[in-house]
Amino acid sequence: MLHTEMSRSRRFDLIAFDWDGTLFDSTALIQRCIQNAVRDVGGVVPSDRDASYVIGLGLMQALAHAAPDVPIDRYPELGARYRHHYIENKHSISLFEGVSPMLNDLKSRQHWLTVATGKTRSGLDDALQSAELQGLFDGSRTADETASKPNPRMLQELMAEFGVTVDRTLMIGDTTHDLQMALNAGCPSVGVSYGAHEPDAFHALRPRFIAHSVRELHDWLLRHA
Repeated sequence: MLHTEMSRSRRFDLIAFDWDGTLFDSTALIQRCIQNAVRDVGGVVPSDRDASYVIGLGLMQALAHAAPDVPIDRYPELGARYRHHYIENKHSISLFEGVSPMLNDLKSRQHWLTVATGKTRSGLDDALQSAELQGLFDGSRTADETASKPNPRMLQELMAEFGVTVDRTLMIGDTTHDLQMALNAGCPSVGVSYGAHEPDAFHALRPRFIAHSVRELHDWLLRHA
């Protein structure tokens, strides 16, 4: 009953967040890990721009895009080298400042909070534990347990799980992959410009808003979500 009454004062019942570059300040690390992994297997090291572009995709899909000259039979080695570099440095990254208060405010308004990420399930669980956010999110989908972005299946599965319609669902992310996934699912979206992709590319994907900081995102959500 409480959730039904609260929903009348909300624009969105379900809010789906991307993880890396949206909530977690990990873009620079992921970029370096991709470059180091490609270097380790002898491929042509992608530029910062190319390495950042693939953030948000599933790991093997991302590495295939970032290292097109690496033979397919070396992808397992490429993935292993990426994981090696990431695990070696993962304790140097954390949530963006202001993320915890924002999530707690949204939770107090009875939104269902979820994560739709290109990480693996084990990677997301590990990140949630390190950020001390276990139990805060009501649901999540990862690239290894469903289709990778920008396929809309992640969002479709989350909407089905909570019985929420597309017009009552909001996707928030830092990449064109996130916003294209929302568009493919028929959901409104919000972009954040402080992550992996330049915001100039967002406009064609029709986000409701582009936030340039967590503070801006927090304020917009309190007024419009």
